[in-house]
Amino acid sequence: MDKIVFVQNMDFESVFVLKMVLGFIISFLLTYFTIPSIIKISRRKNLMDEPTMRSSHQRKIPNLGGIAIFFALGVCAPIFAYELFDQYKFLFASLVILFFIGVTDDIVVMRAYKKLIAQIIVSVLMVVGSDVRIRSFFGLFGIFELNYYFSIFFSVLTFIVLINAFNLIDGIDGLAGGYSILSSGLFAISFYRLGEYNFPLVVFCVIIIGSVSGFLRYNLSNVRNNKIFMGDTGSMILGFLLAFTAINFIDVFIDKGDFTKPHYHLLSAPVIALSILIIPIADTFSVILIRLMKRKSLLKPDKNHLHHRLLELNLTHRRATLAICTIYLLVIATVYFLRQMNVNLLFLIVFSIGMFLSFLPFLLKKLFDK
Repeated sequence: MDKIVFVQNMDFESVFVLKMVLGFIISFLLTYFTIPSIIKISRRKNLMDEPTMRSSHQRKIPNLGGIAIFFALGVCAPIFAYELFDQYKFLFASLVILFFIGVTDDIVVMRAYKKLIAQIIVSVLMVVGSDVRIRSFFGLFGIFELNYYFSIFFSVLTFIVLINAFNLIDGIDGLAGGYSILSSGLFAISFYRLGEYNFPLVVFCVIIIGSVSGFLRYNLSNVRNNKIFMGDTGSMILGFLLAFTAINFIDVFIDKGDFTKPHYHLLSAPVIALSILIIPIADTFSVILIRLMKRKSLLKPDKNHLHHRLLELNLTHRRATLAICTIYLLVIATVYFLRQMNVNLLFLIVFSIGMFLSFLPFLLKKLFDK
């Protein structure tokens, strides 16, 4: 009997590893070999991102790289992580809606309120239709289980904020792609450590990493004719998926009374999820504070984002991206060693570090100017 169980476990592990390997390789190759055609068509049809006052690039660049990312995800995820699409019925539909809105915006530029309506629809589909929601604060601010309707409201708001926050950090080469790879990698490791019931989420995260890795080959290229941006198509889809994985991570630690699955206990779960997404969240909050202090419209674009301030310190795009990703990993390492700390104190530490790092380039520039 023991030998039979051992063999079954070995088979399960082998299938899981095979799904991860094939998911990564195929998603990478699909993106890698699709983008040259997208670049060629974009240049022929003049579907390019025009430089503006807010842009950090000086010439027209194709901005439809998100199409390749969506293509790779759309092919690989339903094959290698099909369990997620059985469990979350509206997941694929939500991705398709965001894809359509993103491509439309990248080509003809949509009104902000239209994009917001689409984001609300997608968020409601996932939160209400697929029941992907934040159910508890685990004692954060003294709050534990959330009222159902407040849970829906807060979860929808979380999706919308993260979709837009991730969209806002997509301003320099490699940042949005590199950050999504690091975040997905951290979630993949976390889900793997939480047991086989979360293996489909591990595979899903690996597929995201593969598809974005194929995109970065071109996004970070020094050859002008090979360069491409992910556009709103890519940034909205990746922001949505990071929100999806973050909420699922928090949900793992909630006891739903299902005795067929193991129950894990970690009161700092929401703060750990926050720390994994701290860069876009802290960057968005810092920009809002700066605009409020300068009495400017919250909706008016500017160059107060973290990556803009790093470029003002004469860093190149690659060095600015490397600096942000390095600091991000240091924050994650700090949170990992403090994960058993009181959830409110840990939240204060994480949020304070995030805000400090967001304002640090601004303070350094002020110091150097003197």
